[in-house]
Amino acid sequence: MFISAFMLMPIVVSFVYDQSDIIPILISCLITFLSGVTLYYLTGKYKKEELRHRDAFIVVSFSWLIVALFGTLPYLLSGTFHSFTDAYFESMAGFTTTGSSVLNDIESVPMGILFWRSLTQWIGGMGIILFALAILPMLGTGGMQLFKAEVPEISVDKLKPRIVDTAKALWLIYIGFTSVAAACFLAEGMDLYNAICHAFTTMATGGFSTKDASISAFQSPLIEVTTSIFMLLAGINYTLYFYVFRGRISRLWKSTEFKFYMTITALATIMITLSIWRSSYNSLLDSIRYAFFQVTSIMTTTGFATANFENWSSFAQILLIILMFFGGMIGSTGGGLKQVRILLILKQGYREMYQLIHPRAVTTVKLDGKLLSKEILGSIWGFMFLFIFVFVIATLGMAATGTDVITSATTVISAMCNVGPALGSAGPAENYAAIPFIGKWILVFCMLTGRLEIYTVLILFVPQFWKK
Repeated sequence: MFISAFMLMPIVVSFVYDQSDIIPILISCLITFLSGVTLYYLTGKYKKEELRHRDAFIVVSFSWLIVALFGTLPYLLSGTFHSFTDAYFESMAGFTTTGSSVLNDIESVPMGILFWRSLTQWIGGMGIILFALAILPMLGTGGMQLFKAEVPEISVDKLKPRIVDTAKALWLIYIGFTSVAAACFLAEGMDLYNAICHAFTTMATGGFSTKDASISAFQSPLIEVTTSIFMLLAGINYTLYFYVFRGRISRLWKSTEFKFYMTITALATIMITLSIWRSSYNSLLDSIRYAFFQVTSIMTTTGFATANFENWSSFAQILLIILMFFGGMIGSTGGGLKQVRILLILKQGYREMYQLIHPRAVTTVKLDGKLLSKEILGSIWGFMFLFIFVFVIATLGMAATGTDVITSATTVISAMCNVGPALGSAGPAENYAAIPFIGKWILVFCMLTGRLEIYTVLILFVPQFWKK
């Protein structure tokens, strides 16, 4: 029902700009609303039932699958896509904020459809279930289970006593940042339509653009720098913003993950700048500008492009692929493994080597001065194993469709980390239209699995999960 409410926005856009897609989006809105109302009344008698921890995983996973299904309606009814596979791929890429696209000529698509395309990323950015918790008090029962399934943090820090209040606080911050980003884009030369669309996809770390050439189409270094800054901000844990806006700015500087995140950004920018200076760009300033933009875009898993980095040095390309794994901070709209997991793996690796040198030493792993239990560290290694397992199986599946090795591996990494651009035939200057039918469905699975952080989806394939 709320997804249908969001569909009213592109209807208004189509009406204002006198576009041809107003009827298809209106029909999509009605179908989605009536389906929601039907489901609401069919399940009304179960409203007071306690939501179990196990139920939360099913609710979250199926919500994403079904919402992506209804998200295909505007694409199909408007004739933007004639294939259900392509429409579902685009819809899932939107809601998971992956940014992988199968559109060949973006600028020929009606403005209402492109607005809906950007809006799907903004909705998915903070999470469909988190949004539902903010405005549907009826889901307050068992809300913590849903919050854990949607935002599986190392420790879920309830910012306020009630989960609904927590969700509202996070969404207010999210809306605030989006509004400021749109205002900045507007002041820097974008029209209102493009400013809102790009603010949606920047703060969602999604990467969908209304232009074929992405951000570079505006030919504005100022817009590129502004986009880089907001992408960097979007990759920061939103719970830290909550404390900062409450006057507790020290929480930001005390966060080990935040310092690690900023350090990796700076080091990667410096290394890529040095790598592409002279080889790709004669100007040092241009090298810094393109390097900083692409580092923030890839590491925060936004996926915007201002340059075809396939033409950069091999060192720069490999480093960008590595940055896909890093992703944003935990609790951000970014994808990837998350910075804190990488940090703790490095800490644990160092501890193991230290233990070899000093076998009798008693060593611990800490984060922000707090001792981490073996269970938490074990869950991180479990997450890493499952991530690699899915990556290997999916890459083999892609290769089996006849896709070349580079394209197979990098598209799977990009999909699982919710980035968008890859290398090979799905590079920043191309799209995913040429990927085979089966390959697209493999990548859809990878997008969903990566967005819901592996466990939430894979647990549904464990036989014991379904036993009473």
